[in-house]
Amino acid sequence: MADTPFDLTLLQQWVGKTEEAGRRIDAHQVAALAATLDRAPSMGDGMHLPPLWHWIFFWDAAPQAALGIDGHPQRGGFLPPVPLPRRMWAGGRLQFDAPLPIGAAAMRTSRVESVTAKAGQSGTLAFVTVEHKVTVNGVLAITEQHDIVYRDNPQPGAIAPAGKPAPAHAAWSRQITPDPVLLFRYSALTFNGHRIHYDRSYVTEVEGYPGLIVHGPLIATLLLDLLYRNDPGAQVARFDFRAVGPLFDTQPFTVCGQPAADGRTIALWAKNHHGALAMQAEVTLA
Repeated sequence: MADTPFDLTLLQQWVGKTEEAGRRIDAHQVAALAATLDRAPSMGDGMHLPPLWHWIFFWDAAPQAALGIDGHPQRGGFLPPVPLPRRMWAGGRLQFDAPLPIGAAAMRTSRVESVTAKAGQSGTLAFVTVEHKVTVNGVLAITEQHDIVYRDNPQPGAIAPAGKPAPAHAAWSRQITPDPVLLFRYSALTFNGHRIHYDRSYVTEVEGYPGLIVHGPLIATLLLDLLYRNDPGAQVARFDFRAVGPLFDTQPFTVCGQPAADGRTIALWAKNHHGALAMQAEVTLA
């Protein structure tokens, strides 16, 4: 992109930057997430961690003094200092090669893969893609490409687009009520200080949203949770997902699924109370 309101070349100097984080896959945290998802806490040491649940472990414990106004760690450390105020989880692609046993010690190695920009309907967007590799005893368990999008605050009086209609037919569906307690519990489990998920005055008055925002990874986790509620023995090899529009705590939303005729792929999506698509995903079974 030729013209941006920031120095893209400077931000691209972060490409190749790496960091590592080691964590024990603690059964107490697993039980807390199971309770948050209304699942029976029947998983203990030695059992396999469900796909996507690793997101509650590899968080950054930044000091309070090192946080920005949005509650995230100040920019310019591992992630580039993109000077756009709103930050969202845009999507990701995950490959599951080996299980993560509960109770095991795991290591995540992260690398900034790319920093790009493009023009959107609401102005310039910046995208940062980070690759994570999670290993246990030197064995690669998960490879993940994590996409983060940065954007400007909305202009006064701007009207949000209506959104793309979600698919009309689903074999599975479940309505979710994203009350502030659910959002708080997931923020606590992931040590996520981002104020858009719990600070109503901040998210409405500063970032211009109509309510608290449901975490992108929580929506993705609820999509896979729908799969396991309907097919408990499913073995997930790959999960690709993309956030299409935000969901808020002001209205319930629905997670949906439709297995394909090939028996190996499953379409999953989340839609808001108007039927607009909020997240779309595809599962590939082993």
